[in-house]
Amino acid sequence: MALTEGARLGAWEAQGEAPGRAPRRWALALLGLTAALSWPRASGGLSRRHWPVPYKRFSFRPEPDPYCQAKYTFCPTGSPIPVMKSEDVIEVFRLQAPVWEFKYGDLLGHLKIMHDAIGFKSTLTGKNYTMEWYELFQLGNCTFPHLRPEMNAPFWCNQGAACFFEGIDDVHWKENGTLVLVATISGSTFNKMAKWVKQDNETGIYYETWTVQASPIKGAETWFESYDCSKFVLRTYEKLAEFGAEFKKIETNYTRIFLYSGEPTYLGNETSIFGPTGNKTLASAIKKFYYPFKPHLSTKEFLLSLLQIFDSVIMHRCFYLFYNFEYWFLPMKFPFIKITYEEIPLPDRQKTFTGL
Repeated sequence: MALTEGARLGAWEAQGEAPGRAPRRWALALLGLTAALSWPRASGGLSRRHWPVPYKRFSFRPEPDPYCQAKYTFCPTGSPIPVMKSEDVIEVFRLQAPVWEFKYGDLLGHLKIMHDAIGFKSTLTGKNYTMEWYELFQLGNCTFPHLRPEMNAPFWCNQGAACFFEGIDDVHWKENGTLVLVATISGSTFNKMAKWVKQDNETGIYYETWTVQASPIKGAETWFESYDCSKFVLRTYEKLAEFGAEFKKIETNYTRIFLYSGEPTYLGNETSIFGPTGNKTLASAIKKFYYPFKPHLSTKEFLLSLLQIFDSVIMHRCFYLFYNFEYWFLPMKFPFIKITYEEIPLPDRQKTFTGL
């Protein structure tokens, strides 16, 4: 399925960086993404009290800007989702492997930084398939913008999409990760899921790296939810349960990257901040915050940038978040950032039906 058809349903995640964006961009995300500045907030900014802020969906998926180029082609072997015979029996597999495993092996697996996907196998045909959701232009572009000299506002290359292709790379998933049967469904249930995936993929178009909470304490207020590969897998499992799938009782853990802050302050959108009548002081502050995350850094510049990021988030306890194409100020709190690998149970069919 092509992107212009509502979803790019194609290959294993190309989890690198866009041209010129060295893997150091991800290192920044892991080491220094504790960052922000003590620059002024927007005066008179309205505080939204509905938490977490709902992820915005769209009526269609826009064509990517030609400026945005991926180092690794998105979904290179993508294929349409097949229509299964109603009487077919489809096995559903949980797939998980370390991020950038194709390049760094199990390095990030030791830190429990994992990528999630779903596998399917048709009993009638013997064919198997992989389905996943990930960034079109790699993680760095979804997390930080480009600061282009010819533009007043930060420029974002942020889209994520579903990828479906024939085959399951058993070695890839088993060697350093997980390939395990979690459910069995009918062909008709698979076809219902396929229709839902196309709609979900057409309306949920951008990637969100962070989950932002008030603290690491259980039950703490969640300000913003992430929208990434694991959330796609979880949404799909929930939808299959709604369609009648019964899941096995096995432990399932997922990687989450948290930022911790006090209640966020709404700042505005691109036009209200960076437009002709925008807040020039705030606009300058936001761009200054994102500057250390720029690509093409020498070793010296990279180390200096880490210091600037540390000063921003840890010392001045500030972070500017871009969510739903709007900017928010996060008053950062200890422990600032945390990567977790926590259990999120497979859906219970009975509970799913009760909640409908």
